[in-house]
Amino acid sequence: MKILALEAYYDGSHRAFLDQWIERSSHDWDLLTLPGYKWKWRMRHSAITFAQQIRTAVNQGQSWDRLFCSDMVNLAELRGLLPSEVQTLPTVVYFHENQLTYPVRFEQERDYQLAMTNLTTALAADQVWFNSCFHRDSFLEGLQTFLSRMPDYQHTEVVETIRSKSLIAYPGILEPATRPQRQQGPPHILWAARWEHDKNPEDFFAALQQVQKQGLDFKLSVIGQHFSEVPEVFTQAREQFSDRSVHWGYQPRRQAYQQVLSEADIVVSTAQHEFYGIGILEAVAAGAFPLLPRRLSYPELFNLDQDPEAKCFFYDGTVEGLTQTLSEALTRTTQGQLWPDQYNPTRLTDAFTWRHQTPKMDEALRKVIK
Repeated sequence: MKILALEAYYDGSHRAFLDQWIERSSHDWDLLTLPGYKWKWRMRHSAITFAQQIRTAVNQGQSWDRLFCSDMVNLAELRGLLPSEVQTLPTVVYFHENQLTYPVRFEQERDYQLAMTNLTTALAADQVWFNSCFHRDSFLEGLQTFLSRMPDYQHTEVVETIRSKSLIAYPGILEPATRPQRQQGPPHILWAARWEHDKNPEDFFAALQQVQKQGLDFKLSVIGQHFSEVPEVFTQAREQFSDRSVHWGYQPRRQAYQQVLSEADIVVSTAQHEFYGIGILEAVAAGAFPLLPRRLSYPELFNLDQDPEAKCFFYDGTVEGLTQTLSEALTRTTQGQLWPDQYNPTRLTDAFTWRHQTPKMDEALRKVIK
């Protein structure tokens, strides 16, 4: 099939998702993109911009079987601007994130018009794909609450309309190269998340301080994307843990990033927000043992509800709980007993690799009908 894909924010995880899927897909793709810059502006103008580009392509004789776009496109607006032959294509919108439940420092900063754009986009699509069940459920619950606050014409029935045409499509992860033999020395702890407040770095470094006071030895790598405004706790932590630091800062090259993952014994999340968790999954695939708060998408990804033994990967979400589980994990690492016999990185992450996800998503796209 011939797929027209639109990405209004072609950067980071959005770009990686499309590039890696298209590279492996059995479909034929045309990809229209806009640079990953000024995301609010992209959400507001991309429908007009893409409609002009699509009209030009149609006039040149191009045609497609499906239309695929991300949540950064105002699909309802776009469909109204498209030529009829594209307007009627079966259409999928993929929600990497949403503007209703994405965390903001202060609620008054939230742009509810962009939340409405997400709503009308979901209604305009023939199928709505989310990157986790947690994302779908939290969005629909947030939408129910949001609509219920309206003075009249609340239209809360659309929540079930969207749910009925929703599908979960996990983004694939890249399969790592063979993990090298573990190096001698202290256990190696990894942080591999964005340097922003929603990832809750304060709790991570507070737990490390407690572990350090207990006299336990460890090495530390702190990587992940960061922007112009970096939480002060990272500057303080770099100084405090300077004698333990191995890697510090963003790893722009994939090879360097993968190398850091392969060196880690333990990967920690303290996130208050995570719609999926690709960084954690990639670290686990490379061999790192996960320590995760019992919230967000993590219980879903690590099958906690169906497999009670998976509780070994979780802590209660507090600094005290992380300190205890991290201390225990460091001790097991030095004793060569970090991983329980029934688990290994391949068992935990194989289902999330592109090798498995590509045929599933290709087939799901083929089945979309109006």
